[in-house]
Amino acid sequence: MRSLPRSGVLLLAGALLAAGCSAGSTPSPGAAPDSPDAPLRIGFTAEPANLDFTRTDGAAIPEALLVNVYEGLVELDQATGEIVPALAESWTVSPDGLVYDFTLREGVTFSNGEPFTADDVKFSIERVQSDAWTISLKNGMDVVSGVEVVSPTQVRVTLSRPSNNWLFSMTTRIGAMFDPSGVADLANTPVGTGPYTVAEFRRGDRLVLTRRDDYWGEPPAIPRIELQYFRDATAAVNALLTDGIDVIGTVQAPEALAQFDGDDRFQVIEGTTNGEVTLAMNNASGPTSDVRVRRAIAMAIDHQAVLDTAWAGRGATIDTMVPPTDPWYEPMPDVTPYDPEAARALLAAAGMPNPSLRMRIANLPYAVAAAQVVQSQLAAVGIRTEIEPLEFPARWLEEVFRGADYDLSIVSHVEPRDIRTFGDPDYYWRYDNPEVQRLLAESEAGGPEQQVASLRQVGRIIAEDAAADWLFVLPNLIVADADVRGLPQNRIGESFDVTALSRG
Repeated sequence: MRSLPRSGVLLLAGALLAAGCSAGSTPSPGAAPDSPDAPLRIGFTAEPANLDFTRTDGAAIPEALLVNVYEGLVELDQATGEIVPALAESWTVSPDGLVYDFTLREGVTFSNGEPFTADDVKFSIERVQSDAWTISLKNGMDVVSGVEVVSPTQVRVTLSRPSNNWLFSMTTRIGAMFDPSGVADLANTPVGTGPYTVAEFRRGDRLVLTRRDDYWGEPPAIPRIELQYFRDATAAVNALLTDGIDVIGTVQAPEALAQFDGDDRFQVIEGTTNGEVTLAMNNASGPTSDVRVRRAIAMAIDHQAVLDTAWAGRGATIDTMVPPTDPWYEPMPDVTPYDPEAARALLAAAGMPNPSLRMRIANLPYAVAAAQVVQSQLAAVGIRTEIEPLEFPARWLEEVFRGADYDLSIVSHVEPRDIRTFGDPDYYWRYDNPEVQRLLAESEAGGPEQQVASLRQVGRIIAEDAAADWLFVLPNLIVADADVRGLPQNRIGESFDVTALSRG
């Protein structure tokens, strides 16, 4: 953790006062703020539509519940990116890469009191493969051909083919373990093995987690966590300054960071994430179905200027759907360099010198700010855009993600190693490239070197096709009271892990 240097951009007091406090900024009743039993209040902007990540896409639900309420057999070490034991204390893999034998921890129970056994592993994996799961990420379990209960603490998973990605995908939401008697109302009543349970969920306000007394592992230090949701980023900053919350979990107003500089009441953490802020382009319909138009769009955008203007220079520019934390990261600025003249020539060659496009974006601060810069830059080469912010997650997921009713869109993709989405023609970019699909399959079957080589090729092909355009990688920016400990330097998974937090 470190203090950030003064950025030279101050948050105007008038704007802050005008925005005022939104829902979520009311102090919690109960213990005094400095009491050991006081809740830790964490502010976010994107809130869950419900609590069921098996049927609702988007990052807000696993951000709140994964690791904290739900656990998997394995998890990601946030410091190293390595896969480490969770509910499985160990595992072995057969020489042909097809059979995984897991040894489960003993004495683990779900929050409803039911014991966790190998039967629950079988149920959970097979449930992902059933119609009960509807989210797009469920295809990560397609490679599983069978699950065998060897004993209450031994389970064997057999794959239909070797897969370099399957165990990693088990660190995501599709690897969460469920109790068969606890899935009747996941949207309102999650039942997991994690150290917290959901005590309260009020849409537009807060989600409250309370510590389990019967948790199988080391109990977390904070007995009550309140995730409070704000309508805008300024309101979250205001709440922190007025002791309405203790932490801003994901800073959505980076220009505001300067006012915390030199104030010893607060700490600022800056690290990285795998959240690619992506300018999606519809590859199947409208003007963006023409690769020349898509490449023109990519070459009309000055990505560093977008980052500097929209996000105060925080974060990093990327050239394809690979953040710097992935093993196959490779800069490729040569593919679609900033070149407005070349962009105009491509539009002319496509017979569309002045296309009009609908830019239907998530109504989140980074997306709105980036869209305004992109709109201006595209206008400079003759591309007209109409920005339409959509309520996120519900309306954006329904109309853009599921319906593909858009020309351009902007949202951050935080799912780990999501370059694989370009192998799915039904994913919302509607990109269908057999060579990319072949390389993705090849990356699964070979060794680590083959995986890296194949995925680098995929990264280059989708950049050459301008299957999307990648504006920047979001930084991990957190502002918190000075006494909060255990906040993550980097965020490379889906969860905001509150289990390591404490005060001191």
